This record gives sequence, structure tokens and C-alpha cells, in this order.
Amino acid sequence: MTISRKTEQNWNAACKAKWIVPDELEQRVAELKSRGLSIATLNGSFDLLHAGHLYIIFEAAKQADILIVALNSDSSIQKYKSPKRPIVPLEYRLELLSAISFIDFVTWFDETDPRALLAKICPDVHVNGAEYGHACIEADTVKAHGGRVHLVDRIPGLATSEIIEKVHRLCD
Repeated sequence: MTISRKTEQNWNAACKAKWIVPDELEQRVAELKSRGLSIATLNGSFDLLHAGHLYIIFEAAKQADILIVALNSDSSIQKYKSPKRPIVPLEYRLELLSAISFIDFVTWFDETDPRALLAKICPDVHVNGAEYGHACIEADTVKAHGGRVHLVDRIPGLATSEIIEKVHRLCD
């Protein structure tokens, strides 16, 4: 993005330029693949964005030509994490991730796991944290469509739940 283009856009438009509405996902992915581009995916809540998130996102971006990050919706996070989460609503998490230069596109999903979404994208590579292992719930779906799973080690001490615990301890 050039300086002149940056000054012509407002914050909202600049962020939304990277958003793929879930209903348009299959069409957009087909367009990218028709251009011969490989696709990597990464999913998660990315609540309280931190350096550990940035590390896995960066590693995911190195796996293919295009990186699509899929965010769990607020209702999805409430179902699988806690009714008190997310801390940061989806719209702002989308904006945060859109601002990261090595992410090409962001989308979101309402399910508690990403398998249906991955079946639509059929990524060449799906990136996951090493703590989930090669037998992660996404593996069969990704492999069924010819993709592979790439695991990234977690940076110790940089998990959102650990950060929340530290904040609780500070408040005690």
C-alpha cells in the first residue's frame, strides 16, 4: 500500500478491504486459486491479541501465497470458552487482524470448530498450534481436500488464558 492510498482511505475502509464475508468465501477462494495462488488458513478467537498470536500468524503467512485468518464469532467463543468471553468483540478483532501486514484476508465463523469453514476453503496448508498435534480436529478435513497441517510451537507464557490469570492476580 502506498502512502497516497493510505491517506485516501479511512480506518474502516482500510480494515474492511481485507474482510471476506462468510457467504462470499467460496467464491473469493476460487478466484485466488484460479490465479494459481496457494492458500494457508489459521483460525482462532484471537481475543486479547498478543505476541504469541503474532508469532503463529507470521509462521502461517510463510506457508502459502495467501493467508486467510478465520475468527470465531462472539457467540462461538461464548459456547466453547465462557459466557463472559470474548473480551474484545468480533468487529474489533477483525480490525486488529486486518491491520497486520502479513495477513491477506480475515473472515469469521459461528460454529465452535472450523471444519465446515475449512471444507469450503480447502486450504493447501492449515496452521495450528503444536499443542493440538497432528491429530487436531481440523486434520481429517484438511487432508481430505489435499491439504496438510503445519504445527507451530507456542511461546511459553503467551496464552490469552495465562494473561487473563496474570491480570486477576494483579487485581487481588
